[in-house]
Amino acid sequence: MSVWAVTGYKPHEIGVFKQKDIAIDYIKKALKQQLLQLLDEGLEWVLISGQLGVECWTAEVVFELQKEGRDVRLAILTPFLQQEVNWKEEKRTYYEVIVSQADFVASVSNQPYTSPQQFRNKNQFMLQKSVGLLALYDEEKEGSPQYLYQMAKQWHEQRSYQIRQISFYDLQLIVEEEQLNNLDWE
Repeated sequence: MSVWAVTGYKPHEIGVFKQKDIAIDYIKKALKQQLLQLLDEGLEWVLISGQLGVECWTAEVVFELQKEGRDVRLAILTPFLQQEVNWKEEKRTYYEVIVSQADFVASVSNQPYTSPQQFRNKNQFMLQKSVGLLALYDEEKEGSPQYLYQMAKQWHEQRSYQIRQISFYDLQLIVEEEQLNNLDWE
């Protein structure tokens, strides 16, 4: 079974503060391009931890692919129970909609947050359950995805674990392509 973990920045880490920010459209386009490529290579499951930002946007892309008739499933493995408990209501509602549509939802730790070790355990579990990591991550801009990304790089050196990366340069190319496509040539 081909399972790929996906991670990336939280919205505030990349300057996205509104749910309707145009940057989200570009990020989702980049994610969709990568997921379509992986589907052609046998992808069956996308695995996220339910983190706001790139992971939940990935979930939206998976749901879009499902509506298009693609055979792909979404699994959400949260690091601990009730990870959304302290989020603002708008974010919690958005997250609950994502969770309600997922094909599989579980928590790595069966208790609420107790320590940062729960995040490390989640990262290790996600790598164990997947054949590769798709990360929207640029090594020049640290942020929350760096921990899973660094762990994946270690796994890559020790076993046949794959890593695909979407960089800010890749996003810039998508923006430029969209701008070219939207030019009025008349």
